[in-house]
Amino acid sequence: MKLTKKETNKLAEKFENKKPQEVLKWALDTFHPKISLASSFGAEDNVLIDMLSKINPKFRVFTLDTGRLNQETYDVIDKIRTKYNTQIEIYFPNTERVEKMVFQHGMNLFYDSVDYRRLCCGIRKVEPLTRALSGLDAWITGLRRAQSVTRTDLKKIEIDESHGNIVKVNPIADWSKEQVWDYIKKNDVPYNVLHDKGYASIGCEPCTRPIKPGEGIRAGRWWWESPETKECGLHVHEKE
Repeated sequence: MKLTKKETNKLAEKFENKKPQEVLKWALDTFHPKISLASSFGAEDNVLIDMLSKINPKFRVFTLDTGRLNQETYDVIDKIRTKYNTQIEIYFPNTERVEKMVFQHGMNLFYDSVDYRRLCCGIRKVEPLTRALSGLDAWITGLRRAQSVTRTDLKKIEIDESHGNIVKVNPIADWSKEQVWDYIKKNDVPYNVLHDKGYASIGCEPCTRPIKPGEGIRAGRWWWESPETKECGLHVHEKE
């Protein structure tokens, strides 16, 4: 099923003030089984997994294993898999492309320049995401407007022009960090223990650090870069 940009904009207006569960129910009723949650198993994604499990236990979820994740991330993946009795589709980067990149530029090329960091993200994350989305009509994310200067105009329902004009659903776009953690505590949702150590946003191990008092939520991601460059390419949001 394909929606036009005009139809999607109307739906975004309709659901702007609706609860995340209402957005998710509409999305599952409309697109299942050709819809999946893209999860890095951060706090927001785990909230959505809990919500999805209560709407349709046969919901789909996938993740991108870059090969550079923290052990704590793998631990929470297994906890989620067990608690919700769900299979998790895992996508890995192309081995030959990773080998060539590392041979030419080194293991930690991402520290050398923004271009090299984007190359690494492209190979380890963006290309696997393209494969993951290739058979879907829609995907769900845990993006929030308050997370980054690049996400302030995020809509709850939009067209993903970078991936064949499929629908992108962001049910908690308008949520605060406090709402996320309140839900986790009230519903006993498993979460990555790195959050207890000051990690507000968790990606690859060498590119993520705890944030300092007063820093923004994503300050710990690619902390050596300016805020305007802090997207890996998975969620580049084009303004209309």
